[in-house]
Amino acid sequence: MEFYEKMPQIKILIVKLSAIGDVVHTMAALTALRSAFPTAKIDWVVEEAAASLVKGHPDVNKVMISRRKKWQRDFKKIGGIKTAIPEIRRFVKELRTERYDYVIDFQWLFKSALVVALARGKCKMGYDLTQEGSYLSLNRRVTPVSKDNHAVWRYVHLAGAMAGINFETPEPELPPRDFEDDDLRARLSSAHHPLVAINPMAKWDTKNWLPERFSRLADTLIERYGAEVMFTGSPEDRTIIDYILDGMHQKAVNLAGHTSLADLAEIYRRSDLVISTDTGPMHMAAAVGTPVIANQNFEAAQSMG
Repeated sequence: MEFYEKMPQIKILIVKLSAIGDVVHTMAALTALRSAFPTAKIDWVVEEAAASLVKGHPDVNKVMISRRKKWQRDFKKIGGIKTAIPEIRRFVKELRTERYDYVIDFQWLFKSALVVALARGKCKMGYDLTQEGSYLSLNRRVTPVSKDNHAVWRYVHLAGAMAGINFETPEPELPPRDFEDDDLRARLSSAHHPLVAINPMAKWDTKNWLPERFSRLADTLIERYGAEVMFTGSPEDRTIIDYILDGMHQKAVNLAGHTSLADLAEIYRRSDLVISTDTGPMHMAAAVGTPVIANQNFEAAQSMG
């Protein structure tokens, strides 16, 4: 401990804006950096949709939230620019308050390159020859690795290049937190087991299964195993999940649109099993250590009947 106390504090800025699954995967690199630099100040820039995964994380000192999508919507509205410009200025001011030793671009896109360019840092690093010319904002470019490697490994490898350490690849972890919603806390406390969470929707249709089959699956879990089933999803998923519930003979709960990401992680942590499409919540369930059944592409399964 005395050794670390005598070291100057290293300041690291992680730039990983989205999406939910990718932010979860970057947690492994965060864990590796914190293990190598236990006294470092590690800050994170993230977009609003995934911010609650990072806020409150014990290894993160400060979270800065880019509301890029909101600003884009504001610019399209009459008079919206008057709201967006002051918010953007406040974000940039906060971003530039600290001078970092390392600014690491884990996103490799134009939107993250803008953040890296605006941030104050001695070393701005990321993979070379990445998409959308994002590497042009870097002053230290790491030789790209094959995309055949899992994203978790690529993030940890980049963190290792910063630290000069060949890290073992840890599993991404979401640390336990208390529920933000008291009603959800009470509902989970009174739920019986086995408790199965089903996340049936994904952004891409090729990753989705037929709703009728989720109805039959949920009924089977309840009738054969006495399971309590909770469906999860975004507000946009609520209608289709209501349709799934309407097709069931047994009762299940539709929590779509009623959970923050932090609370969703706690639902999965308390579940005995998560069944999901290939989407962000699938990675969240894996990161809290709950067994997951998932399929990356339900298109073939649908054609098989």
